[in-house]
Amino acid sequence: MNDFMATWVYTDIVKDHFMNPRNIWRKEEGFEPDGMGEVGSLACGDQMRVGIKVTDGKIADIRWLTYGCASAIASTSMMSELVKGRTLEKAYHITPSEITEALGGLPEHKFHCSVLGDKALRAAIDDYLAKNKLPNPYAASTAKVVCECKGVTDVQIEELVKTDKVKTLDDLIEQTGATTGCGKCKARINALLEEYKHIYSK
Repeated sequence: MNDFMATWVYTDIVKDHFMNPRNIWRKEEGFEPDGMGEVGSLACGDQMRVGIKVTDGKIADIRWLTYGCASAIASTSMMSELVKGRTLEKAYHITPSEITEALGGLPEHKFHCSVLGDKALRAAIDDYLAKNKLPNPYAASTAKVVCECKGVTDVQIEELVKTDKVKTLDDLIEQTGATTGCGKCKARINALLEEYKHIYSK
């Protein structure tokens, strides 16, 4: 036990949210979401579903399910607490860094686990807005240009992967021209592509 505790790399906050996760989606509750988002793949080891209830443009309640590691469970639990009561706009803009900071940090190789929660939440908000035929001004505002020469954004790449239109870097280059200017962004874009494939692979 002492050896195990000596190698424990998670904070007490992470341990608490892992052992006592908040807002889990329990079937017996009969939770009926206004919007639902799902990301990830069991084939890759992580899958996440988030459901939200919306009142007066704010997240009134939230539930989630995940198949994943301690970091994924703790990150989603923390995310669910942070966004309750937020406007849809503020909730949409929550970042993995904000979640990780609230947890007191995560091991660097586990940071990607905090990405799943915010992606599933955004998907749930997207779903809510689409169901209610409301405009979605939030997606564009989160976009960051990752290829300056061709003006390609991370949101553009994410959407292409999510809709299964891009599977490889060559596919992405063919459809967007990304990396074909100065080429300095190639490593970053390839890493981003692999991250989105991990999140959205079927």
